[in-house]
Amino acid sequence: MSAKRIFGMVLAGGEGKRLMPLTADRAKPAVPFGGSYRLIDFALSNLINSGLRRIVVLTQYKSHSLDRHISQTWRMSPLLGAYVASVPAQQRLGKRWFSGSADAILQSMNLLGDERPDIVVVVGADHVYRMDFEQMIEAHIASGRGVTVAAIRQPLALATQFGVIEVDDADPTKIAAFREKPADPKPLAEAPGEALVSMGNYVFTAQALIDAITQDGDREDSSHDMGGDIVPYMVSRDDASVYDFTFNEIPGSTERDHSYWRDVGTIESYYEAHMDLISTMPIFNLYNSEWPIFTQQINLPPVKFIHDAEGNQGRTSDSIVSLGTVVSGGIVERSVLAPNIRIHSRALVTDSVLLDGVQVGRDCTIRRAILDKSVVVTDGASIGVDRERDLARGFTVTETGITVVGKGVLVTP
Repeated sequence: MSAKRIFGMVLAGGEGKRLMPLTADRAKPAVPFGGSYRLIDFALSNLINSGLRRIVVLTQYKSHSLDRHISQTWRMSPLLGAYVASVPAQQRLGKRWFSGSADAILQSMNLLGDERPDIVVVVGADHVYRMDFEQMIEAHIASGRGVTVAAIRQPLALATQFGVIEVDDADPTKIAAFREKPADPKPLAEAPGEALVSMGNYVFTAQALIDAITQDGDREDSSHDMGGDIVPYMVSRDDASVYDFTFNEIPGSTERDHSYWRDVGTIESYYEAHMDLISTMPIFNLYNSEWPIFTQQINLPPVKFIHDAEGNQGRTSDSIVSLGTVVSGGIVERSVLAPNIRIHSRALVTDSVLLDGVQVGRDCTIRRAILDKSVVVTDGASIGVDRERDLARGFTVTETGITVVGKGVLVTP
């Protein structure tokens, strides 16, 4: 890392309505992912692995489990002033909560005054990816501009769902225009079928961030959003650069998982990101020890697969199974199991995601489902088999047929 003072700010106040019911009782960044992790662990791991040691997490919506996870997991040695601190909305500018991601920084301006950084790295808290921010910081310093926006290449058909970055024809590092969810995204010159879209990660020169946030705070017509207001403002001043994520090199990465980034903002994308983990050659590799994803290490016993009293063998294939789980005479296929799961005799769990403490009784069938924490599926019950039955029981069923059962629900036949 350069000798400049680098400060990290993680925007973790999002409500996550599209992830309901998983966000009914928790903030979106606190949603469990990949067995043992929470979504925020990916952003924080990337910052820590990139050499940042002073990081704040700006929280707001149903933040208790998120705050607890940060305080229990992300403890840094104070010897050299290192910390990861959760900072809730404090109404410093009046009796109001954050009205947008830019307003969250405006209301937390005291943090910048305390740290007096040269560079501020601002990232979202709910994406799954690996990224070396040191490389992006170096590119930002070399550009001499006020902000650098991380961008990933997406097919034109998908680019309409994101903020699209159009680069200057004479300088491919300079942003010429930033358009939010355009119907006609501009393709890249060297890749006509692709466009650059924002990843929601930014590197700011500190004073440029302060000036832009302060200016935005005075505008009554602003939505006070980083992507929707701050970046276009910087672009209008010819003060914005783009960093193509394609060129970010991660130690231990493979050709298959290079440049992986997933916005898990919907149930479908959350489910698909889990399926990316479990193939023999995973699209996103959790097992890259050269760039680890950190999380809380829970004191639990090992996983166990055993015969039941009738001689049925508990077994699994193409799955991730976390500590404390016992599969007794049941079968698990192409699924992700969080800690402390119980799968009983003749149960079949396929293509599913089970969060902490789920219990699946005898003769149950679980297909293409997401079960939140502490769901209990009693003997003989099924989920994901009969769509109308699942809807009648109050479960969420997506258009693609993914059934979601909320936290602590008792499921009967």
